[in-house]
Amino acid sequence: SRMSKTAILIPARYGSTRFEGKPLALLNGVPMIRRVYEAAVATGYDTYVLTDDLRIFELFNARNCWIDEAEYENGTERCAGAIKNDFFSKYDTFINVQGDMPDVTTDMVEKCIIGLQYHPVSTVFTTMPEEKQNDPNSVKMVRAGDKALWFGRGMTGYGEWHLGVYGYKRNALESYPNLTVTREEEVEKLEQLRWLKNGLQIGCLSVYYNGVEINAPEDVDEWHNLNFQ
Repeated sequence: SRMSKTAILIPARYGSTRFEGKPLALLNGVPMIRRVYEAAVATGYDTYVLTDDLRIFELFNARNCWIDEAEYENGTERCAGAIKNDFFSKYDTFINVQGDMPDVTTDMVEKCIIGLQYHPVSTVFTTMPEEKQNDPNSVKMVRAGDKALWFGRGMTGYGEWHLGVYGYKRNALESYPNLTVTREEEVEKLEQLRWLKNGLQIGCLSVYYNGVEINAPEDVDEWHNLNFQ
């Protein structure tokens, strides 16, 4: 069944360049990574946190948190590193929920799983408000139907709002660390460009989303304002 073969992986590196110690930022008194984990568990799928740091590991137990101090370029590489372990061999589909998505929903996870029926990698998007579309930091996605064509921060005035949830078929995820890292990935700091630049397709489906992605300390305030008005 789909339930038993799918695992949610939440990569959570302690040192974020834009926001040090981000996974431990408190959202109404609860560390963000715990909120993301609990939201992911609520979808009904087996869920694991992948971290490099004991401070994060200590919020969980050894059954649901995987600690790995190897250096990874990004969260997708961390997921690929984890699934090399026999522990994960029972899963053939993986959903990567970014550790800054406390408002992840079951629909987002399910849509990524549906996208994998047609593509090796999948993701989700939602309608982008105009002020986000004009913000050179927000991640925008350009698509043709259910295929992602490009992702970028710097482009403004168009694009869908890309949300940080990905689906991977096992063989696609296993291949990721061996794919060529291109200049575009390094400039945009967007790990999903590696798939596109190496010729893999990313499927994308739309979701309703009324949440906050925690990229910077001020987003914590925005999250509190949205949830506790």
